[in-house]
Amino acid sequence: MKISIQGEKGCFHEVAARQFFCYDEIEIVPCSTFDLTLSKVIEGEADYAMMAIENARSGSILYNYTLIRESGLKMLGEHNLRVKQNLMALPGQTIHDIRQIRSHPIALSQCMEFLNKYPEITLVETDDTAGSAKLIAEHRLKKIAAIASASAAEIYGLEIIAEGIETYPKNYTRFLVVGNPEKGNRNGNKVSVCFATGHKPGSLAAVLVKLAEMNVNLSKIQSVPRLNGDWEYMFYLDLELPGDITLEKIESVLRNLTSNLEILGIYNKGDMLYES
Repeated sequence: MKISIQGEKGCFHEVAARQFFCYDEIEIVPCSTFDLTLSKVIEGEADYAMMAIENARSGSILYNYTLIRESGLKMLGEHNLRVKQNLMALPGQTIHDIRQIRSHPIALSQCMEFLNKYPEITLVETDDTAGSAKLIAEHRLKKIAAIASASAAEIYGLEIIAEGIETYPKNYTRFLVVGNPEKGNRNGNKVSVCFATGHKPGSLAAVLVKLAEMNVNLSKIQSVPRLNGDWEYMFYLDLELPGDITLEKIESVLRNLTSNLEILGIYNKGDMLYES
């Protein structure tokens, strides 16, 4: 099974993919952008894509909502990854040897309490956490460290100088498994939808009230620009279904209250395994 990810091997996307697929034999297909991860699935070069959609600290990745909707692919699974950030460098160095730290800007932002203790160290934003570790290893760069996963340190032969440096212990990122619709099922307990509403007072409120009357838990709502230049928005909702509510029932109700309704996927809710 081939899984496309954004980032180099050893990035958190790979960690999430291996956990979701229960550490089965999967082949990771690294991609430089989120667009390419979906293209690999569309072109048949990967079976699924693993895509980050939001972080408990940094919020939603709005661009990915639009990418998934426009791709024609569906959300088929969800995985919540406890993200542990680690500072790593070539073996034999300590934090006092480091003059530059490289990582993805979101990873850097998650570790600012630790990083603020070392104002003399320059922070450099990069495209990928694991890619930063790979660069250090390939070019044997001394006095430069990366923030990445423990898996990246192992893959690229780096030494962890400081582990678990993220500011908040409940630093989770939610990932989505995306694939062709025929690979999904209609028996999940969570459904993601998007729609537009009319430009009149109470349009969105009417939708939310109806969902509440059906005892449907709204676990997320996100507005994303429609990119048409008219300041119009699509609303993206994650709905947790009670046992007596089907996808067909949700679809029927929403079609009467919204426009441009799309079912982005039905899947099982990912577990939240809290760790210290």
